[in-house]
Amino acid sequence: MTSYFDDQVRKTIGRQIRNLRIELGLSQEELAFRVGIDRTYIGRIERGIANPKASLIYRMAYELKVEPAEIYVPIDEKPD
Repeated sequence: MTSYFDDQVRKTIGRQIRNLRIELGLSQEELAFRVGIDRTYIGRIERGIANPKASLIYRMAYELKVEPAEIYVPIDEKPD
């Protein structure tokens, strides 16, 4: 069982990754290829279901042309 806070962290990171990916005009498939994972895992990350390792966050940040800290944005106070 995960806590509300954990859920919000995953969802917030996922939304940020999705926003950055779309800004660059990348598909989930292209980002997945570039970081060496399956496209479905990108979808799970973006929906806040999967909890990616820090090393994957760093690879994604590199491909999204941002610093890893830009993926870790403050979480919302209220649920979606």
